[in-house]
Amino acid sequence: MAHALLGRSHRAAEPKAQLADLIARTRRLLGVPETYRIGIVPASDTGAFEMAMWSMLGVRPVDVLAWESFGQGWATDATKQLELDDCRVLAAPYGELPDLGEVRPEADVIFTWNGTTSGARVPDADWIAADRQGLTFCDATSAAFSQRLDWEKLDVVTFSWQKAMGGEAAHGMLILSPRAVERLEGYVPPRPLPKIFRMTKGGKLNEGIFRGETINTPSMLAVADAIDALDWIERIGGLEATIARSEANFRALQEWVDRTDWVENLVTEPAHRSNTSVCLRITDPDFARLDEAAQRAFVKRMTALLDEAGAAHDIGAHRDAPPGLRVWCGATVETADIERLTPWLDWAFATATTS
Repeated sequence: MAHALLGRSHRAAEPKAQLADLIARTRRLLGVPETYRIGIVPASDTGAFEMAMWSMLGVRPVDVLAWESFGQGWATDATKQLELDDCRVLAAPYGELPDLGEVRPEADVIFTWNGTTSGARVPDADWIAADRQGLTFCDATSAAFSQRLDWEKLDVVTFSWQKAMGGEAAHGMLILSPRAVERLEGYVPPRPLPKIFRMTKGGKLNEGIFRGETINTPSMLAVADAIDALDWIERIGGLEATIARSEANFRALQEWVDRTDWVENLVTEPAHRSNTSVCLRITDPDFARLDEAAQRAFVKRMTALLDEAGAAHDIGAHRDAPPGLRVWCGATVETADIERLTPWLDWAFATATTS
C-alpha cells in the first residue's frame, strides 16, 4: 500500500488528513447525515460500543435486545457491569428475534442490527418510534455496507472495518446523532471512565475525535487498508453495489439450501434472514438424534474436511450458537465462489456421515 504512512506520527499533518479523509469518505459512502459525528476509536466494534454504553447509559430506562452472542454480551455489560436500574433484557433464541413491539419509547434501546452469530437481523427500523425519548444504540458491525441503515432512527451506530469492508480489525467506527451528542454534553455518568472512553472535555464534546484526532495511537497500516477497501467500494458503485453483491451471495446460498434435504437456514422467517452472516442448521434425522457434543464433533469433521481441501475456512457455527455452519456472504465475496462452495458442502456432509 503505497499510501500507508508508516513510521509517522498520527498527529502529523499528512496522517491527520488521511484519518479525516477516511471519516469523510465513510460518511459519503454510507449516506450518514452531515449533522452526525463520525469517529475512529480503539478496540474495534466492541470498543466503540462499550465507550458509548459507559458514557451515556443510566439517565433513562434501558431495553436490551439479545438474540445472539453479541447482544447477550451487551446485556451482560448493562446488567452485571454497569448494574443499570430499570434495565430489561428482551431475549430470543438463536434464529429468532424478540418482540420488537415491547420496546419502550421512553427507554434507551440496545440492539444488533444484524446478529452475526445467529444469522437473524431486524428487517427495518419501523419498530423504533420517530418521537422516541430514549436513544437507540445500534451495533451494526456485520450490517454496515451490506444492509440499509435507517439513520433517522439511529442515535449511536458502531461497526468495524473487519466485517463488511473486509479490512483489518483493532479500530472501531463510532457514529453519533445530534441527540447522542446532547446526551454526552448534558449527562455525567456515575462511574469512572477510562481514558479511551472519554468523549467530552469540560462538558463539551471533544470534536477532535470526530476530525480524525484519535484518542490513542491508531495503526496507519490498518488505516491504509481501510482506505483501500473504500477505494474498492467506490470503484464498484458504492453502497448500492455492495448491498447488491451481498444479496446475490445470499440468494445463491439460500437457493442451494432450499433444494437440499439435509440443511435449513437457522432463521425460519425469511424477512429476518441475514444476507451477510448466514447461519445454517443440519436437519438430517440421524444428525438430530445425536447429543449436542456429538453434533459439534460431526460439524468439526465437516469443517476440517473443507479446510483441508481448501474449499472453505472457519465456517463452523459460533461456539455459543446451535451446532451448524456459518457462511459469510458479504460484499467482499464473489457469488461464483458461493456457487462453487455448495457442492463441497454436500461432499463434506456425505463424507463426514460415512467416516
